[in-house]
Amino acid sequence: MQTNKGDDFPDSRMARAVRRTVRYLREWPARHGRTVHNQVIRGASYSLGSGAVSLLIIWFEARR
Repeated sequence: MQTNKGDDFPDSRMARAVRRTVRYLREWPARHGRTVHNQVIRGASYSLGSGAVSLLIIWFEARR
């Protein structure tokens, strides 16, 4: 009985995609000069600062 070579195609394609993604994530800090963890903290601090400014503006407008 002959096996269909097309049956293995999705698995090998998925494996290549996973390897490519893992390699991309491992090389990301070297390209950008910071880690993903530090980038998340940086984004959170910007969001927190933006929220604080918004609260100050709302408080100021409510007092006028």
